[in-house]
Amino acid sequence: MNIRARFLGKAVAIAGVSLATLVFVVCDRSQQAGPASVTAASPAATTEKVFVEFEGPWAIVADPKDANSVLAVAPRTKVHNDLFVAASNDSPLAAGTYDLSVPAHGPATSAALDPSFAQVKIDSQSLQHALDNKSGRYIVRLPKPEAYVAARRFLSRVGPSYPPNAATEQNHATFVSLRYSVSSLNGFSLSGTPDTGTFNPLLLQLDTPTIRFAIEQPDALHDVCHTHSRAAFRDTVKFLGLKLYGFSK
Repeated sequence: MNIRARFLGKAVAIAGVSLATLVFVVCDRSQQAGPASVTAASPAATTEKVFVEFEGPWAIVADPKDANSVLAVAPRTKVHNDLFVAASNDSPLAAGTYDLSVPAHGPATSAALDPSFAQVKIDSQSLQHALDNKSGRYIVRLPKPEAYVAARRFLSRVGPSYPPNAATEQNHATFVSLRYSVSSLNGFSLSGTPDTGTFNPLLLQLDTPTIRFAIEQPDALHDVCHTHSRAAFRDTVKFLGLKLYGFSK
């Protein structure tokens, strides 16, 4: 049996196996939805769909400072490699805050999220605490997309009590892609402010329409029990100030 779980405070993770790290789309109902982005490409000019994929223990949250943006946030954990961004070129990214510039694109989605995304409510204070946790987190700010797409799924349960209710079992999204319709693959760039050191703005070359922000396990790690993934789930939930449990068979 494969189990992944996370408690807050002094409690510890349940022993078991975790095969994948959930992606959380966090809903703060105290934030009102802002107007859709006006940075829109003409339908006639749209020639490419670009996917910005997040792999690892990420949460996608509304940007509390910009109604037209979202934030991808993740804890910097001891059991995973550091973050890197990859297109046709790639670069490692230290803990800090980064902004992805997207050329003129289609309007932001107003559709409901696919139910395969695990959605939980986080209060604004907990979110701000996570965002302020310098050297312990990654933040990527990017425009609201035209769609959120499950890039990978895994059969699992998730809920506020253990064991999670069997009714929550489904193929949950574990990697997420944010989709943009653009007229050109040129014009994607990354700027940022690491918590220590400096970062030179990076022009992302796209020969194929994909950008990856990935936090991966160490290559040499032989982990039959998937301890790294279970620990990442634990760290993510603690990072967000949540009491949440996951379970997979």
